[in-house]
Amino acid sequence: MRVLVTGAAGFIGFHVARRLLDAGHSVAGFDGMTHYYDPALKDARLALLLARPRFTFYRGMLEDMSGLEAVFAEARPEIVVHLAAQAGVRYSLTNPRAYMTSNVDGTFNLLEACRMNPVRHLLSASTSSVYGANTAMPFRETDTIAHPLTLYAASKAAGESMAHAYSHLWNIPTTVFRFFTVYGPWGRPDMAPFKFTRAIERGEPIDVHNMGEMARDFTYVDDLVEAILRLIDCVPVSPPGRGPIDPIDSLSPAAPYRIVNIGLGQPVRLMDFIAALEAALGRKAVCQMLPMQAGEVVSTFASADLLETLTGYRPATPVSDGIGRFVAWYRECQTG
Repeated sequence: MRVLVTGAAGFIGFHVARRLLDAGHSVAGFDGMTHYYDPALKDARLALLLARPRFTFYRGMLEDMSGLEAVFAEARPEIVVHLAAQAGVRYSLTNPRAYMTSNVDGTFNLLEACRMNPVRHLLSASTSSVYGANTAMPFRETDTIAHPLTLYAASKAAGESMAHAYSHLWNIPTTVFRFFTVYGPWGRPDMAPFKFTRAIERGEPIDVHNMGEMARDFTYVDDLVEAILRLIDCVPVSPPGRGPIDPIDSLSPAAPYRIVNIGLGQPVRLMDFIAALEAALGRKAVCQMLPMQAGEVVSTFASADLLETLTGYRPATPVSDGIGRFVAWYRECQTG
């Protein structure tokens, strides 16, 4: 297949593109190479992809509609995996406009490009943050997302709504997946695994919010990518032809559109996560206990039942194993 991956030089996009290439597909990577975090890490990921046959790279911003149209005209994608976004919950508290520009305007442009250049399947990334003030656990795809707690969450929820409208109006088969705290090799420096590892290695304190009374559904990146690749072939169909479905299915009653959680389904207490890092590093963390940050939630917990129903697969990598692999990569990266 010909696959367009937006955000191909990003953490998840890099892993998705590499797995698609391993499977023999042709991949067009699209990325703005922004400086939200150290661009050297993006450059290193991109260099590995550029060394592969069947990979073509286009540098540009989703906000540039003419540039995006040119990419679609040349790459002629059959499948689009939309991973480009302004990420980060905390950054959205101080730089909200970046989220409107990238996650709303950019996603709108991508949907327009898919309307004008029909694709077999559009797969678009969202986040567990859209569950917002929900307290019922585990989070299920059919739960309300009416109460976002950050502009990041609101911008991703807007992307979901726009994608549904386009799917309904122009019959674009669309799967939106909601990620749950993804970690692993080549991870972002602004996320806890990287920040904590770097600080512990240097003997510096780490900020532990809500006095450590938090839990996250940590999902290892290889598990996430496996789920995405399997979902490519699970193309939603319009309601008249969909037939019987499982009652947990989130398939829209009005469009070939579905939402799928991708998470381990086993929330891990923050202090247990830190203990796993300490064990992998062979060093103790210096914890600076702090109150809860604005926009954060105490816990996330994914139901992966729909993912398993659709694909026969659910994430299974224990945090202890995933952290061990991340630390090994981190140390190799620092010495290499």
